[in-house]
Amino acid sequence: MTDTITATGNPLLEDWTGPFEAPPFDKIRAEHVLPALEAALAAHRAEIEAIATDPAPADFDNTLVAIERAGALLGKVRRTFWTLSSAQADEDLRAIESEVSTLLTRHGTAIGHDRRLFDRVATVWRGRTTLSEEQLRLVDNSYRGFVSGGALLDAPAKARFAAIDERLGDLSVRFGHHVLAAADWSLLLDAAGCAGLPDSVRAAAARRAEQAGRQGWLFTLDRGQVEDLLGFATDRGVREQVWRAFTGRCEGGPHDNWPILTEIVALRQERAHLLGHASYAEEKLEDSMARTPDAAMGLLDRVWAPALKRAAAEQAELQALADAPIEAWDWRFYAERIRRERHALDGAAVKQHLTLDAVRAAAFDCAARLYGLHFEQRADIPGWHADVRAWAVSDTGGGDVGLLYTDYIARPEKHGGAWMGSLRVQERLDGRVLPIVYTVANFAKAPPAEQTRLSIDEARTLFHEFGHALHALLSDVTYPSLSGTAVARDFVEFPSKFMEHWIVSAEVLEGFGVPAPLIAAIGQADAFGQGFATIELAGSSIVDLAIHMTTSPAPDVRAIEAATLERIGMPATIGMRHRLPHFTHVFDGGYGAAYYSYLWSEVLDADAFAAFTEAGDMFAGDLAERFRTEILQRGDTRDAMADFIAFRGREPDERHLLLERGLLG
Repeated sequence: MTDTITATGNPLLEDWTGPFEAPPFDKIRAEHVLPALEAALAAHRAEIEAIATDPAPADFDNTLVAIERAGALLGKVRRTFWTLSSAQADEDLRAIESEVSTLLTRHGTAIGHDRRLFDRVATVWRGRTTLSEEQLRLVDNSYRGFVSGGALLDAPAKARFAAIDERLGDLSVRFGHHVLAAADWSLLLDAAGCAGLPDSVRAAAARRAEQAGRQGWLFTLDRGQVEDLLGFATDRGVREQVWRAFTGRCEGGPHDNWPILTEIVALRQERAHLLGHASYAEEKLEDSMARTPDAAMGLLDRVWAPALKRAAAEQAELQALADAPIEAWDWRFYAERIRRERHALDGAAVKQHLTLDAVRAAAFDCAARLYGLHFEQRADIPGWHADVRAWAVSDTGGGDVGLLYTDYIARPEKHGGAWMGSLRVQERLDGRVLPIVYTVANFAKAPPAEQTRLSIDEARTLFHEFGHALHALLSDVTYPSLSGTAVARDFVEFPSKFMEHWIVSAEVLEGFGVPAPLIAAIGQADAFGQGFATIELAGSSIVDLAIHMTTSPAPDVRAIEAATLERIGMPATIGMRHRLPHFTHVFDGGYGAAYYSYLWSEVLDADAFAAFTEAGDMFAGDLAERFRTEILQRGDTRDAMADFIAFRGREPDERHLLLERGLLG
């Protein structure tokens, strides 16, 4: 670290005058963050104080609109930091992440507990009958936000509430750091250990070993590498070793997350009790589409029973190929054999067609055909790493829509998984503001002079995150807090899941040169694995809900997990997609008590895509335009169910989900 940098030389505090006013990532360093954050927090405090002490009677403009305008500098600093800390977290950034989290939590809590500010919002809320639909949504959201933030608590309860939020922020950061540190694991194989692996997988592993100064074939706990070993390695001992390492992350040792997640669950429960809720799940789902934990669990239970039956049939098929009883580390291996031998699906052959550049181009082409968008690479806009690409997004007439960054290659500094985020949200409160969004994934980089290739599941991931990006890019709202993906948690995955349909369609796959028999095999193989896939996802969702539905002030999370898995009959040969000690969605993200959202959103997306199927055209212009207008552009300007009904003409029918996953008949 160098000496403290003054505002004059701090790029986070300067006006960004480059294309799209994008962040100057080539100039931003960790040492800029805290001075910029302190200045931004001070500026926001002054703005809030001016609103709270305004002598004029509270009205929509001088209170709600003023709150929306406040904090522009803080938003700029905060979003830039969280982008870097998740996608390019060097040691200096990790060292200040906890302090940044604490400062932001304290600041947010102080504003949420400002009774003067809340009283002004409440005054507008009580007289809200003359407002427009979007204004009414903003007032309702703001009022509920203050209430759920503890504005109505007495002084001692507010103090405890603030302490809980600060502690939760710190624990979340520590949880994420542990998961990142636990990924520092590798397995060096010899030629025998690599038996069965596709040539492309072996070549990438050899390159990793060479870069590490070792001889052999090197694998890490990157999910793609793990699934390559589980799917193709003929050495059962290798499969077991990597499965245990991957699923056992943060289960003990120096990165043990059990104490952290147990405290998180207890604090969330205490926080919910302070607000008058029976459980954290009840609090979390109050503003969701599901509304109640029982409704969310009801969907999971209705999906679970047919999925369990389907998975049992799949396991019987696998067992017929195996010489020993199937274990969890065997499932993907024998499933891959069935795909190759019974359905003629060769995953390695599919991968040869799906280069990273081609899949990204296909996503852009789908957006062009559906929504009239054009993507132009901008080499003059720097990213946060050499692998990052910037794309100017425009519409059919050539008008600017926004800026998209793509960051797809795995790196040690990057958090695992895939996600989308916003560096600036769309709004038009004081003139048109274009969104700046990014998508991140962790695909294994090919050796030099070779193209990075994706499995069909990795290609789905790229399209999924691109669906989130389209939701943010095509937003058309007035107020920034209602923009883009700022919707109910069990609605936000709808546009992203919806976009996945295009990458597995015959029309798009033909564009990669995938032969017709291989395209048919992809569909058949997808149908075969739906029992497994549904159990993996639903199992994690059920456990997440169960631990957060507890009303105990000191819940025994291990016992709840064990009892829940026993109650639902979780097959030991499958298991949860995410074990709790490394479940970052729930403990270092926004999905606590809400991981069910993926299946809930899939009900919406399966039904919505059925409209295109019924039309016989997956690029039907009238449907795409209606989806853009009623779903993607609306942000959180009205209730999510109203969005869906406006597109489909009725409420969603979950039968489409069951049909799509092959769980009916």
